[in-house]
Amino acid sequence: MKELPLCNRLLLETHKVLISGLRGKEKSPGEFRRSQNWIGGYGSNLKTASYIPPDVETMKEYLSDLEKFINEESKMDELIKTALIHYQFETIHPFLDGNGRIGRLLIILYLLNKNIISTPTLYISYYLKLNRIEYYDRMSEIRRSGNYEQWIKFFLKAIIISCESALETSDKLIKLNETNKIKIDDLSLNKGSKENLYKLLSYIEAHPIIEIKNTSLDLDLSYIQLIRW
Repeated sequence: MKELPLCNRLLLETHKVLISGLRGKEKSPGEFRRSQNWIGGYGSNLKTASYIPPDVETMKEYLSDLEKFINEESKMDELIKTALIHYQFETIHPFLDGNGRIGRLLIILYLLNKNIISTPTLYISYYLKLNRIEYYDRMSEIRRSGNYEQWIKFFLKAIIISCESALETSDKLIKLNETNKIKIDDLSLNKGSKENLYKLLSYIEAHPIIEIKNTSLDLDLSYIQLIRW
């Protein structure tokens, strides 16, 4: 978001990156759909679908409205606004594939954009997947009866539980870092070797999956030494 505001163009570029390397690459990565899609179980069609998103021309209008809603200043609580943004995006369903992933990512992007969170450590996707039946039911309820209240309550609960989980994980990582530093301090090594181990520890914490060759170059440490460690 340093180069682009939270806009439809950003969604397209994000979708292109997401879909091109994963399943769904045949589903027009980086493009809004040009045909009618639908939501339903395996083997469903337009006649048996549980939900049919707006047609292409209406979709374009709704996307423009959503973009304006995202970026306009309002007195609405930002978390409630996030719930409405996510619902609206999923209802528009602008892509042939990847709508769920982009929709969940949009939650994080909006919260980052509004400085509600400072880093993308809020993993709300886990809660939504764990409670997917209620998740779908609450959005369907809006489409049927216009009942936004239960959806917003569900969404806010998802935010609260996800925040609690993020704090718990953060606390565990801090304690693990402290434990590892104590272990390094207790090693019978000279000052220079310990400093290199601290560098390696910080690097691993920032890059959980590493390759020794790249790590050696990034930290300017011996390949052989890294293997021994």
